[in-house]
Amino acid sequence: MATLQLISHPEVAMVFANYPATVRSQMLALRALVIATAEEIEGLTLLEETLKWGEPSFVTKHGSTLRMDWKVKSPDQYALYFKCTSKLVGTFKSVFGATFQYEGKRALVFSLPQSLPIPEVKACIKAALTYHKVKHLPNLGM
Repeated sequence: MATLQLISHPEVAMVFANYPATVRSQMLALRALVIATAEEIEGLTLLEETLKWGEPSFVTKHGSTLRMDWKVKSPDQYALYFKCTSKLVGTFKSVFGATFQYEGKRALVFSLPQSLPIPEVKACIKAALTYHKVKHLPNLGM
């Protein structure tokens, strides 16, 4: 398998550094999970980490933008955001049901003390990073 090339824009590190200590470790762990999942995707050779709407975001050639953030207005939670016009979150609801807390058609929301359901989160990340290759498959191939 080809090695994944990660292009990370310097301003992303500044966003992570500016998160409050109470959430920074969870945000960094979620970032690491996105990168680890990308490394497992056959044929994915380039992952770009950038800012979109001021939020750490991941972009691939055949994927849908995946964003993550913590908001001051909801200090006890953080989220993974997906393009709301995609089939991603609707499919996650269908496949994983009550495993996640959802924000409409755009996000998976996690509470700070919550342990992430790693296999399920990785499946969602993989679907987003490969979306244009799997969007025609039943349940996005999950």
